[in-house]
Amino acid sequence: MRTDRTFTMLKPDAVEKGHIGAILEKINASGFRIVAMKLTQMTTQDAKEFYAVHSERPFYGELVEYMTRGPIVAAILEKENAVEDFRTLIGATNPADAAEGTIRKLYAASIGENAVHGSDSDENAAIESAFHFAGREMF
Repeated sequence: MRTDRTFTMLKPDAVEKGHIGAILEKINASGFRIVAMKLTQMTTQDAKEFYAVHSERPFYGELVEYMTRGPIVAAILEKENAVEDFRTLIGATNPADAAEGTIRKLYAASIGENAVHGSDSDENAAIESAFHFAGREMF
């Protein structure tokens, strides 16, 4: 089931470095409409639950610690073909491999501190959006 919405988080490193405005501008300039957004901070339990799919991976503990070290910006974006187009806009997980002009190429420091999350499927976009937003928070 394809939808026209995706979920993103501007991660703690992007927030700490003051890149919120520049990243949101890039998102808007790429034709996405923000239908929900908030500045929040994940608890350890939130991060463990959100990233449960990675719980057996060696980096899981570091990921949970990183994602809880400071505020994030959670947002739901709308655009035709939202998931695929946003994945293209953010670039490869490793900023060294990301295409020029992508968010991660411009704002990520490393594979571990890669500035932004983007849902990898329509199904996960819906799950991740519902994790962070109540229905009355989406427009």
